[in-house]
Amino acid sequence: MPSKNIKKQTLNTDILIAGGGMSGVSAALAAARNGSKVILCQDRPVLGGNASSEIRMHIVGADMSGQRGIELETEARETGIIEEIRLDNCIHNPQRSPSMFDLILYDKCKNEPNLTLLLNTSVTQAEVINNVIQNVTAERVSTEDQFTINAQIFIDCTGDGRLGIEAGAPFMEGREASSDFSENLALEKADNKRLGSTLLFQAKKHDAPIPFVAPSWARKFTEEDLKLRPHASKYLDYGLEYGYWWVEWGGHLDTISQNEEIRDELLSIVMGVWDHVKNGGDHGAEQWALEWFGFLPGKRESRRFIGHHVLTQNDLFESRKFDDAIAYGGWPIDVHPPEGVDAPEIPPCTQHRLPLLYDIPLAACVSSKINNLMFAGRNISATHLAFASTRVMATCSVIGQGVGTSASYAIKNEVALPDILKNREAITNIQQQLLKDDVFLIGIFNEDPNDLALKATWETSESQNHQNCSELCSGQTRSLHGESGAPLSRIKKGTNRWISEPINTEEPSIELNWKNPINIKQIQLIFDTGLHRMLTMTLADACLELMQWGKPQEETVRDYHIDICLNNKWTTLFQIENNHQRLRRHDVNEYQEKESVEADALRITVTSTNGLDHARICEVRVY
Repeated sequence: MPSKNIKKQTLNTDILIAGGGMSGVSAALAAARNGSKVILCQDRPVLGGNASSEIRMHIVGADMSGQRGIELETEARETGIIEEIRLDNCIHNPQRSPSMFDLILYDKCKNEPNLTLLLNTSVTQAEVINNVIQNVTAERVSTEDQFTINAQIFIDCTGDGRLGIEAGAPFMEGREASSDFSENLALEKADNKRLGSTLLFQAKKHDAPIPFVAPSWARKFTEEDLKLRPHASKYLDYGLEYGYWWVEWGGHLDTISQNEEIRDELLSIVMGVWDHVKNGGDHGAEQWALEWFGFLPGKRESRRFIGHHVLTQNDLFESRKFDDAIAYGGWPIDVHPPEGVDAPEIPPCTQHRLPLLYDIPLAACVSSKINNLMFAGRNISATHLAFASTRVMATCSVIGQGVGTSASYAIKNEVALPDILKNREAITNIQQQLLKDDVFLIGIFNEDPNDLALKATWETSESQNHQNCSELCSGQTRSLHGESGAPLSRIKKGTNRWISEPINTEEPSIELNWKNPINIKQIQLIFDTGLHRMLTMTLADACLELMQWGKPQEETVRDYHIDICLNNKWTTLFQIENNHQRLRRHDVNEYQEKESVEADALRITVTSTNGLDHARICEVRVY
């Protein structure tokens, strides 16, 4: 019988998103920024999911932590909202505090006027009529609140698929047989096993020896047990300060219904591994002590929904072209033994490297049965093997941005989700919006009819790469012609940016001219932020050595001004200092009382960068 103290409220919104991990945050921000009212329910007190302070996993993606990276040749790191978050975290969190990262995500959501954030709130029921979700019930136990949330579109970013399950959406679990989807890496016979979960830990080195006495319930490990799992060796496992991703267990169980049992066993494994490191031989850990360890398992796999397309191993290896692509991936097909540390004779992971980046279609993110249900994150429509690549958080984030943008488009244009998949114009408009928001899509180029830069003639100061400046509005704001980039038949080769001569010889500039005066409301710039390099929140010192952390990326333009000309009279419109971001939008109404200004020419002049002796600009748009 319900408690009499429960307060019942009804909330109305355009889009309800369940799950506040990286996919949910990105979906919510994208939808809100595109004009939709959004409610984001997160069942934890913090955002970020596996990247949050509660779990502390690395956000990795298609760039393979920099392994798929060659400067000015192969730049695979994800952009859009995830790059914005990474760059802000890099500057505002030089101390690498997990709690500060929580705050940065919280701040992003709180600053969006169209976004309502409900923390500690779980979606527990869904009312469905004729395969359409009417509303969901969400509960916040901490405040004894129960919400009935009405929305037009519902997005499941919970990982476990709680919203979709309540709505009756079809799903898959476990590992498919090779014959199911013609996957040669799959098992001969299907089973219900999946990737396990991990508890990380942090240790700190002190000035004197610190003993460790393991709890009575801790597991016991020998060197033989861990022979394939490197420990206390800096560059193989990132060192004692960041724990071990291979402390994994529970994939042979039900990772949802048995999650408490998995957590308890993982805690005993963490204590046992640390006991071995401290007391099971010389691992150089005498002065090290545990600083933190998780109580919330970092879950890799549970349910995967069935969409209008099921992404397979072959789609990834062949880099199959999807006309409805909304994101891309590139992490290896990364499979682990379900038993984790209880499979000591099997390596903790086997990575099947993918030759090129690959498309992720919208059809894999729309339910095949529930007409207003979408999903983003590790629960998208994919086989176990394809999921083993798409599951990583930077990929989940760009999927989330693609899904949030698509949902907002569907609402604004009153188009049903199943109809969007068949509507070439709708897909094109969604893809063009994603490009405008600095999301890279393989083989999709700028065709925005509102971008006045496409109608301008260009002049520049001297450049090092003699770039055709019209490519600065092509929509491909990176290089991907190098090794393990994108299919060469689908991309523009070259650097796809303007690279100036050294700034000490002159102040480099790009000038756009129009035959007749235009009205300018907004100017958008994309700068180089070193996409060939790893950039992620890390507590591992060895990873930190691969990055430029605590400061802006050296390639990024720092100080610049934008001037406009009308009838041969030049006026400074924007003067920008201390920039560290990649995507910068400058709206006239933020700096002046009027909505637009008239001009027949525009000039961007760079006065300094954050490290390089020359300027790099990847794109200019004018609206």
